[in-house]
Amino acid sequence: MIHSLELVLLPEEAADQSAQMRQAASLLRVPPSRIRLVLRKRSIDARGRQVRIRLFVDAYVDELPAPPVDLSTLYQFRKDVSNAPTVVVIGLGPAGMFAALRLIELGYRPLVIERGKDVRSRRRDLALLNRAGEVDPDSNYCFGEGGAGTYSDGKLYTRSGKRGDIQRILSILVLHGADPSILIDAHPHIGTNRLPQVVQAIRQTILDAGGEIRFSSRLTDLQITEQRLRTVTVTSVETGTETELPAQDLILATGHSARDVYELLFRKGVLLEAKPFALGVRVEHPQGIIDAAQYHSPVRSNWLPPASYSLTCQVDDRGVYSFCMCPGGIIAPAATAQGEVVVNGWSPSKRNNPYANSGMVVSVGLADFLPYDAAGALSGLRFQAEVEQQAFRAGGGKLVAPAQRLIDFCERKASRDLPDCSYLPGIRPVKLDEVLPTTVSSALREGLKQFGKKMKGYFTNEAVLVATESRTSSPVRIPRDRETLMHPQIAGLFPCAEGAGYAGGIVSAAMDGERCAEQLVKRRG
Repeated sequence: MIHSLELVLLPEEAADQSAQMRQAASLLRVPPSRIRLVLRKRSIDARGRQVRIRLFVDAYVDELPAPPVDLSTLYQFRKDVSNAPTVVVIGLGPAGMFAALRLIELGYRPLVIERGKDVRSRRRDLALLNRAGEVDPDSNYCFGEGGAGTYSDGKLYTRSGKRGDIQRILSILVLHGADPSILIDAHPHIGTNRLPQVVQAIRQTILDAGGEIRFSSRLTDLQITEQRLRTVTVTSVETGTETELPAQDLILATGHSARDVYELLFRKGVLLEAKPFALGVRVEHPQGIIDAAQYHSPVRSNWLPPASYSLTCQVDDRGVYSFCMCPGGIIAPAATAQGEVVVNGWSPSKRNNPYANSGMVVSVGLADFLPYDAAGALSGLRFQAEVEQQAFRAGGGKLVAPAQRLIDFCERKASRDLPDCSYLPGIRPVKLDEVLPTTVSSALREGLKQFGKKMKGYFTNEAVLVATESRTSSPVRIPRDRETLMHPQIAGLFPCAEGAGYAGGIVSAAMDGERCAEQLVKRRG
């Protein structure tokens, strides 16, 4: 007989299978020798003074569990589609990768166009970005194989369960080398040090099936006649050679930072909309402060991971909230062009760096974009770019970021010095009111004060604010039909995932890529 149980254990007990068995046996009132346990989900409960681990298990009494499923048998990636009809996919981020995999399963040959480089070559450009502050506009933290997620942490948590099968996406990642723990953890995480290998394995699956991937190739034109997509023009980043490709259908999965794509669509008269997003800073604390606050102890147990947090409040009808929290993480330069400073965060798989960082952002919307109203649908993009450029000027160049101690910012004091920080290009003391729009800095100031009341130790001058966290989501939406996922004006154009304004994060983008592939194939009949 199979029983579904919830076991609530101390951290050291949760790591001990015999302790798990004893509690399960007590709940079922049978000897431990008659039980076999299969772990289904695991989460940390730090709400009480004593931290507990919650394990959701299937307990098999007097019978053996079914053998684990061979994931390689669940998916149909190992077919030959080299002579199948071709579908062009623009972008090899999570959406583009999973769209390509789904196309293979459905019997189509994906031709993936990626402006950036493969993960190995991309790593060298990131080293130059961190060391010398030099931005390659086509190979950086946002562009290249695997998209922004490859070198931006690999967090897999999502609330978008209605948009697709989350477990399917996680299983495909495990099939390509991710740790199986992501299938059971409440907040799964791969880590920036491990995700590149997973991405390379997915690339190999696409190629082995007969798909094609063209790196260092940028979308530069679209041919549209009678409101129908006909061809796309792709330009080699290295040689400048232009190639025109037939594209009766196109999955456009270019990510939220491909501003040249928005500009291209705008010039072509393709319907776009300005979209609200969020803007703010990265806040970095010593990890020990966050551990002590969340685990209610000055010393974190060896059985617990570095602690994370999630904070949110409303200030004058604006949301103020933490975003992409990275325990044991590093602040990274996420600029995609010279003359701008953008920051993001990531963690290695062990999350063993001495700092915890998180985006701390304020919602901005159409009213904030009014000074840029002449740009129409691109007004939010212009607003976003101006803040990033102001941060660059305030930092003094070379991607040095303007920064201020947390309490100093809240009290409008200049920081005489700054604490050590994980941001490698360096930080410079600046009053962030000179960088952020007044509406953003005012809401952020009040929000930080409220968060200091919610989390003991959070409101401290040991924390530093680093500007600017501005790429939380796309400032532009590319409209699409709710059912067909096709652009309402251009037949054959399937705007996809974060770049189109319909997803946020690796898993939700991957699910959206699959959905676009399915609707495209359905349209072809």
